[in-house]
Amino acid sequence: MARRSSLPRQDDAERYLFADRGYVANPAAQADWTARKLVWVPSERHGFEAAAVAEERGDEVLVELAESGRRAAVPKDDIQRMNPPKFAKVEDMAELTCLNEASVLHNLKDRYYSGLIYTYSGLFCVVINPYRNLPIYTEPIVE
Repeated sequence: MARRSSLPRQDDAERYLFADRGYVANPAAQADWTARKLVWVPSERHGFEAAAVAEERGDEVLVELAESGRRAAVPKDDIQRMNPPKFAKVEDMAELTCLNEASVLHNLKDRYYSGLIYTYSGLFCVVINPYRNLPIYTEPIVE
């Protein structure tokens, strides 16, 4: 049966459903994450912000914020661990090594800005509405 040109190809639709896992095996990203001990710290502007641990001082941690390079002292209890790069845009958030609020929100944000509006956590589907039509509700994809 010939495919009509008005119908989206399955490959076109799948780019909205599945992340390209090819970028995950980047050894440079993994090495940077390991060497810098990256974490999430609370941010009034962003909710959470990526930072590198510079020094631990009892109940406080001195961090260098990734976006600005500014150093800040943060209570140790406010620090949330960051997942290794291999978990970027993971489809099932239950697979995250560090399952915390910052990591879940970051994963959802990364997936959303990549056009990957569907994800799940264990048995629960999570959808962030893009407020636009996507070519993912076709018979081939449903099948």
